[in-house]
Amino acid sequence: MPNSLDVITIGEAMAMFVATETGELADAEHFVKRVAGAELNVATGLARLGMNVCWISRVGDDSFGRFVLNSLKKENIDTRGVTVDGRYATGYQLKSKAENGTDPIVEYFRKGSAASHLSTEDFHAAAFNEARHLHLSGVAAALSATSYELLEHAAAAMKAQGKTISFDPNLRPVLWKSEAEMVEKLNRLAFQADWVLPGLKEGVILTGQQSPEGIADFYLQRGVKAVVIKTGPDGAWYKTASGEQGAVAPVKVDNVVDTVGAGDGFAVGVISALLEGKTMHQAVRRGNKIGSLAIQVLGDSEGLPTREELGE
Repeated sequence: MPNSLDVITIGEAMAMFVATETGELADAEHFVKRVAGAELNVATGLARLGMNVCWISRVGDDSFGRFVLNSLKKENIDTRGVTVDGRYATGYQLKSKAENGTDPIVEYFRKGSAASHLSTEDFHAAAFNEARHLHLSGVAAALSATSYELLEHAAAAMKAQGKTISFDPNLRPVLWKSEAEMVEKLNRLAFQADWVLPGLKEGVILTGQQSPEGIADFYLQRGVKAVVIKTGPDGAWYKTASGEQGAVAPVKVDNVVDTVGAGDGFAVGVISALLEGKTMHQAVRRGNKIGSLAIQVLGDSEGLPTREELGE
């Protein structure tokens, strides 16, 4: 059935072990197990809001891979695009317990993972034909050359069908050979997107521009339809190809528990609202709201709300 899927996305999921006590990771003795991955966080958030979402990836034929698949099923995420690859392992990560709103320390064990072997062979044409929107992130782009090729192929296919694309740069410099390569390749993807969602610091690195408007204009001049910039404690700022622009105030949070996943929550809000036909201002406001909910709980996706919890 055409457009029976609302959103399709591509990425890596890992098992994540979050320390339950503060301090050095080396000293932590107790952890809770969660599932992590930027694109999977977005898929989870959109699915909780009632959207039909398909996630494309590879996992190992191991307990971590089964844990990821079980997590997808619990969230009602379409798993037809997930390949169980017996040759390689599912990645995992360790995360410290942060306090006072500081960013946690994260150690990744993902090199050579099953997901890093994503390629154009993982392009499930039927699923992409069904979906009305593609969400991409710079994390999957950084996994490997073949994973990047898959993202480029998917973007071209969706663009050829006149469907919308969103792109969150989600910079992971450690996964790239050089900053120059990261900037060139991520911008190449960004120019294919309708909506680009960088953080302010990311935008500075990717465009060389210092202001939100300068960053936005860099992408708008290259065919992007809207740029939404996360400006940290100031909330967010947006500008569209039609010239609409504005700042959206942040949602005040008294107790920041875990900052990881805030940007993914923001993307969930913006994408879901725009797909529902909301205005850009309403979409950015929802992005700020869901981002604020994400940072009030332990884990990357645990704070992402259901439609009822969102209250819209």
